[in-house]
Amino acid sequence: MNYPRRRFLHLAAGAVALSVVPQSTRAQSYPARPIRIVVGLPAGSSSDILGRVIGQWLSEQLGQPVVIENRPGAGGSLGAESVVRATPDGYTLLLCSSADAINTNVYQNLKFNFVRDIVPVASIALGPLILVVHPSFPARTVPEFIAYAKSNPGRVSFGSAGIGTVAQMAGELFKVMAGVDLLHVPYRGLAPALNDLLGGQVQTIFSTMPPVIEHVRAGRLRGLAVTSAMRDKAVPDLPAIGDFLPGYEATLTTGLGAPSGTPAEIVERLNKTIVAGLADPGIKARLTELGNTPLAMTSAEYGKLMADETDKWAKVIGAANIKM
Repeated sequence: MNYPRRRFLHLAAGAVALSVVPQSTRAQSYPARPIRIVVGLPAGSSSDILGRVIGQWLSEQLGQPVVIENRPGAGGSLGAESVVRATPDGYTLLLCSSADAINTNVYQNLKFNFVRDIVPVASIALGPLILVVHPSFPARTVPEFIAYAKSNPGRVSFGSAGIGTVAQMAGELFKVMAGVDLLHVPYRGLAPALNDLLGGQVQTIFSTMPPVIEHVRAGRLRGLAVTSAMRDKAVPDLPAIGDFLPGYEATLTTGLGAPSGTPAEIVERLNKTIVAGLADPGIKARLTELGNTPLAMTSAEYGKLMADETDKWAKVIGAANIKM
């Protein structure tokens, strides 16, 4: 079909005008369709649970569905890579965690650079892990655990969600600082590790709080201590490992990231929406119930935190000689 010249020029002018619309104007219409949050760990993991909590809040505030997509593998690196390759338009986000800082140092052949290719959007929460044992394990305190491990070198097994995960890092840091030899048993995700702990096939796990807290409260597992610098409100009766090993701390930081190149206006809007959510009494209560502390930061502050995490775990990984 041949358009009249005047009609053609009108359409062409419109196309040019659209192409030069400022990013801020386009960001004002964001979001116009569902948002996807990629979680690089299986359903039921701490990251997955926290992602669903904040995803529900975003959906309610932004007026669009927020879909959680689990893409487990390589300690979360597969999910991160899929987000790096996504269009930087704010519709594909990554549930980031300390695992990403660890992966940067563990995996030697990653096809992306996390610091360069992922823009920090907002932090969500800071949560300790918890040292839990099977009820049949003879130790009931951290000093008893250390004494038993020293008397049985290499015979106390601790499970984790896999090589290079935060759970392993917490155990490796404990081994170095306590001077004990524990047998690491990596699984493909925390769920099978937890099942074997409940069944007595492994003796202990350094687990993120959400998947195990109800088992501890019900007595199906025995909590010995938390890995934060101080006691946690979710399990106030448990001491911190740092009470017995001064300086010990292994916490899980979670937040959201986006592909590099995502418009700054969209990042800012997401950040403000999440910060508002972390101040909401319902969200705060839910995070606290799960053993996490809301962590409200600007995107720049969150980026610095992740950089500091990367440096910290690089030292632990070097000391434990962990390689993939």
